[in-house]
This record gives sequence, C-alpha cells and structure tokens, in this order.
Amino acid sequence: MPLGNSAPPPGFDFDHTLDAARGGDDRALAVLWRDLQPALLRYLRAVEPGAAEDIASETWLEVTRRLDRFSGDERDFRGWLFTIARHRLIDARRRAARHRTAPVAWIPERPGRDDPAADVLADLSTQASIRLVSELPPEQAEAVLLRVMAGLDTDQVARIMGKQPGNVRVLSHRGLRNLARRLTPAGATPVLPEAAAL
Repeated sequence: MPLGNSAPPPGFDFDHTLDAARGGDDRALAVLWRDLQPALLRYLRAVEPGAAEDIASETWLEVTRRLDRFSGDERDFRGWLFTIARHRLIDARRRAARHRTAPVAWIPERPGRDDPAADVLADLSTQASIRLVSELPPEQAEAVLLRVMAGLDTDQVARIMGKQPGNVRVLSHRGLRNLARRLTPAGATPVLPEAAAL
C-alpha cells in the first residue's frame, strides 16, 4: 500500500472514480489527483528536487490529455502515471542540460488537514526519508522510491525503469540494505523492513 498524506474520501472506490474521470468528470479526476499526488511528489522530489512540482504538473497535464484513451484498473493507472512522470523527468533533465539555470528554492506545500502539528511531524519524517533515499546510488534510489514510496510492484517498476524484474529486486534490496546500514547504530546488525522481501 503506498504511503499517502491524506486518506481518500469515505466510500472511495478507485476503479469507479477512474471510470468517472475517464468519462470527463472533473471531480473524479481531482479525487485521483489528491490520492496519487503525494506519492508522485515524493518520488520526484527525491530524484529531481528542483523541478519536482513542474514535472508533476506536466505529468498530470498529460494524464488529462490522454485519460480518455487509458484502459486498465488501479494498478495499471498507477504504473501509467509513474511511467509518464519518469518520461517527463527525463525530458526535464535533457532541457536542463541544454539550458543550465540555478534552481529556485523549494517552497513546502501546505496540506489542508485539521492537525498542523501532525502535518509538521509527518513532513519532517518524509523529508528525512527522501533525503536518505536520495543519497543512494541513483538507480537504487529510484527502485526504492517506486517500490516502497509509490507502492508499485516489481513488474511495473521494471517496465518504468526499462529493466528486468530481477534487476529491480536487486536494486531495491541493495538500496534498502544501504538505508538499513545508515539507520543502524554502530556495532548493531541492520534489520531490513518487510518491504525488502521483494
């Protein structure tokens, strides 16, 4: 199950909401955005912090343009969304390589929840996690972000990254091992989270 900043609305049925969004229902599309945007931003902020918001916007614009042609269920939609995001990320990196500019400082989003203290603690925890993951080798970081933070399965991540599922398992396992080592006090044996059993 992917980590999210907010729970879906009561009675939320992803597939029903997806069908409504495909049919042109703007409210259904907004519900999908609220459900998936936090995981999408976590992924993008870890791999390209200076352009994460812009890439996420470009991703959702492409989703809205192509949604009527999409077919599949929740699993397929999540994979499709992150595939689009990765393609927009690659495009952004190519543009940046051609036009070097200084990145604008990231301004944290302001979630509209009822408990600001919990939001601050969750945000600090998320930022610390993203910082740790972003220190991994790039392919390990991407595999861990897509598997653990975005909640995608190994086959979906393999398609997104253009790798074999076995390679994704190895990258995820090594990334989680590296994280476990960094979080384990000196002299103690690192314990991998259950997500490592990929």
